[in-house]
Amino acid sequence: MRRVEVPADLDSVLDEAWKAAESIPGFLGESEARLLGTIAACVPRGGAIVEIGSFKGKSTVMLGKVTAHYGLGPLVAIDPHNFNNAELEAHRTSPEASSFNEFLENLGAAGVRDRVEVHRAYSTAIAPAWNRPISFLWIDGDHSYPGAKADFDGFARHLVPDGVVAFHDALHEFAGPIRVFVEDVLRSDRFGAAGFVQSIAWAQFRPEEGVRFRAERAALERAAAPLIPLLRDDRALRGFRKLRFKLQRALVPRAAVSPEAWASRLNSQKFA
Repeated sequence: MRRVEVPADLDSVLDEAWKAAESIPGFLGESEARLLGTIAACVPRGGAIVEIGSFKGKSTVMLGKVTAHYGLGPLVAIDPHNFNNAELEAHRTSPEASSFNEFLENLGAAGVRDRVEVHRAYSTAIAPAWNRPISFLWIDGDHSYPGAKADFDGFARHLVPDGVVAFHDALHEFAGPIRVFVEDVLRSDRFGAAGFVQSIAWAQFRPEEGVRFRAERAALERAAAPLIPLLRDDRALRGFRKLRFKLQRALVPRAAVSPEAWASRLNSQKFA
């Protein structure tokens, strides 16, 4: 097992990265952004940091500032940029609508344009030819179940041991991220420590030692899995069904976590 070490200056690096990313339109909260930066700074070196779903670059800038400071990467951003809506749920717009120009402008303004390998494409077009190791896989693309499943299946197989996978909006009203996280991550002994921070679900890839964290993952599954039937058909939640979703979501631990506390979770030697 590789011990996770938190850089001594990480808090100040995260402060600066969030300052650069905060004003960019997007759906990423500060505690979520700081978790992304923490993961990027602490995962094994030598693998790519892959972002699926960039929109206007909020998380891309956060990751770009951190990877630039520590000389990490490459940072790969994959997104067809075929939407330009204020609401993510309504992103299926005309072919002419695009977030691409704003995305590039935001990267340039933050000084990270040369740190990002940009692929203006669907992840399913990139995955078949992808052959590079991945240290951190950040999935924030198509939130339907087929979309999230395709993103995970296409890229998670390239995760290096002790690398991390994370899904955005796993505790929002989308069918895909939570189902893939529960069924393909929490129920797999190839993953170790796992958790939620706000709507981000994350887990460390521990293919040889994941069984040690089986009890921890199972406890998280018991809290999160009941959300899946409420979202399975992708119908908008209303009335009693929406109330049930909110009540069940409240049972899922999802508080913000410091870099030190996050690293401690990964460094623990739990046994099932």
